[in-house]
Amino acid sequence: MLAKRIIPCLDVKEGKTVKGVNFVNFRDAGDPVVLGQQYSENGADELVYLDITASHEGRGTFIDLVRRVAENVNIPFTVGGGISAVDDVARLLDAGADKVSVNSAALRNPGLIDGIASRFGCQVCVAAIDARFDDGKWRCYLNGGRKPTDRTLFEWAHEAQERGAGEILFTSMNHDGVKTGFACEALAELTSKLTIPVIASGGAGDMSHFVDVFSTGHADAALAASIFHFGEVSIPELKNYLSQNNIPVRLCQN
Repeated sequence: MLAKRIIPCLDVKEGKTVKGVNFVNFRDAGDPVVLGQQYSENGADELVYLDITASHEGRGTFIDLVRRVAENVNIPFTVGGGISAVDDVARLLDAGADKVSVNSAALRNPGLIDGIASRFGCQVCVAAIDARFDDGKWRCYLNGGRKPTDRTLFEWAHEAQERGAGEILFTSMNHDGVKTGFACEALAELTSKLTIPVIASGGAGDMSHFVDVFSTGHADAALAASIFHFGEVSIPELKNYLSQNNIPVRLCQN
């Protein structure tokens, strides 16, 4: 069985790492490059950097940040936020990113996924989906969770896969930042419908939630932010805990 991945997520706003609850009420969590370097040294498998207001404010992701991360971090990292064209992806990869995450722009123009996959390969394209459970269905949202769409989680994830996305990053807006556990039921259904890896996001509050997301939700990777940023759980202790609970992980060497 492939090792499950632990991925700290760094939401970047105005050059700082921030963390909110249900996509609002953000607080400062530190310098994104320094945090990334610490996570890399402490055994994180990958990192995700999201410029969380780029789509909403109409800005591109900061290329300078990507360069600085690439210079200081020696594990793969994904960058997202404000990516609306294949040329945007080229600039980010040239600056040192390993993968890109597309969300709002891909929902508006699904062909963007085809374009990224055909030019750079499926492994470069992560389709990020922010969804909220409303009225009995998981509805996809645009612009950092600000604008509802008529697309639903499962049908959009399947289309993204068919267009060439290499991974799905599913964030449950209902669970984001509230620390009560991941959306394991939805994740289990999602992973059963797809053949590409699924990254779970939203809801991590303690180490048992990671056991649940891998054993019950069948996620391939779990992404979290505040419990790492604010020192509530360390990656080495989390990985040891997962290993003790028969979850295959790449154990930290230090």
